[in-house]
Amino acid sequence: MAGLLELLNEQKLKESLANASPAPSAEPSEENVPAETEKEEEKAPAPEKSEDPYAAIRKKIQKEAVRVMNENPGQKKTVDRDTYVRQTVSGLLQEIDLPISLVDRKKIADSVVSNIVGLGPLDQLIRDDTISEIMVNGPDQVYVEKKGVLYLTDIHFEDDAQVMTVIDRIVSPLGRHVDESSPMVDARLADGSRVNAIIPPLALNGPTVTIRKFPKESITVNDLIAWKSASPRMMMFLEACVRSKLNIIVSGGTGSGKTTLLGVLSAYIPDTERIVTIEDAAELRLQQPHVVRLEARPANIEGKGRIAIKDLVVNALRMRPDRIIVGECRGGEALDMLQAMNTGHDGSLTTGHANSPRDMMSRLETMVMMSGMELPSRAIREQIASAINIVVQQSRLPDGSRKITSVSEILGMEHDEIVMQEIYRFNQTGIDEHGRIIGSFDPTGVRPRCLTKLQRSGVLISDEWFGKE
Repeated sequence: MAGLLELLNEQKLKESLANASPAPSAEPSEENVPAETEKEEEKAPAPEKSEDPYAAIRKKIQKEAVRVMNENPGQKKTVDRDTYVRQTVSGLLQEIDLPISLVDRKKIADSVVSNIVGLGPLDQLIRDDTISEIMVNGPDQVYVEKKGVLYLTDIHFEDDAQVMTVIDRIVSPLGRHVDESSPMVDARLADGSRVNAIIPPLALNGPTVTIRKFPKESITVNDLIAWKSASPRMMMFLEACVRSKLNIIVSGGTGSGKTTLLGVLSAYIPDTERIVTIEDAAELRLQQPHVVRLEARPANIEGKGRIAIKDLVVNALRMRPDRIIVGECRGGEALDMLQAMNTGHDGSLTTGHANSPRDMMSRLETMVMMSGMELPSRAIREQIASAINIVVQQSRLPDGSRKITSVSEILGMEHDEIVMQEIYRFNQTGIDEHGRIIGSFDPTGVRPRCLTKLQRSGVLISDEWFGKE
């Protein structure tokens, strides 16, 4: 303890001497600064990391707290870990003979506790409900997304090692690892947030982490309508499709809200059905009582033990599912998913990356070819046409908003091509004074061919859903 106080007081003395050094007799104005000086300032390292006046104190307290806890392991058993760490750090802060306000002491304590038992600088971002995505581009650059817009934060890590420590704390509880031999990993936080990490030598900026957060409360159809992401008529039709056990695929680009929409659609599944969800990293939070969640597993450090989504889809067929929900089809599992849809497992839901419903059909065909089965293109398209009933296109627009831009029905095959018809589309009419896109969700006036199946299922439908206003 005495060693810590000596170090801190020595630090205080150095800072006082630095502050007391004589200033230049005349400070040059901005106009008179030589060009060489400006260039030197441009080349100098970014000063943000040194702006924190308590950085040295925080590091010393963290080191001392770890030493104290290691020397007294028995005390950990009396209280939970987080409380024990906070008590230790608070005790060390009380012994500091430096003019630090209570507010700053709390900030120091929070930072040290986060570094020891949490995710370090990321903890405060994860707690911020207004942030939807966190992007760490090495230790010196952290961006966040709020309402679809990216912002650079003033948060920094000490070095690459601290970022690596945070990554390890995220992936270790899931039995995953990341190192030079396996420099990429997908994981999730306890709250379901999706995490991707990639490290050097692949990431040239340093360890890079991307965290996609999800709202604490499940998003409902009323939320989508309130955010103008969909129209009531459109959602009533999709509800009828889910309850009638039509097979639906949600198509869209990265970050367009596919998983969110998939969760909203899954809420229409009756509570009496057994649902099996299959995901790379478990994100879906279904509210039904009978849900079996399966998660893919990467290979271990020896390169063995990998369980792919394709394997889980095959296994799910033996689990007596009423519905199969695949978080995302991106490879050979598409063939097994299509076969499941064509062999009695109606009402399945999945997502895929594509820019339009037509592109989604091409992507599915490509993914089936990735399965290794040498099937002719016509056979693959016939599988797709008979398996998929509805394609919902989810898009992220230039203003950051996410909307359902198209709902299309698969009609079948004609001249070796998959025939589709659009039922709803989003028509942009302009941009308001705040730069937000405005428009309307309009029916195309086409009556879906699947209405016959909806009626046979006992679902109430209305002609007003498809008539133009």
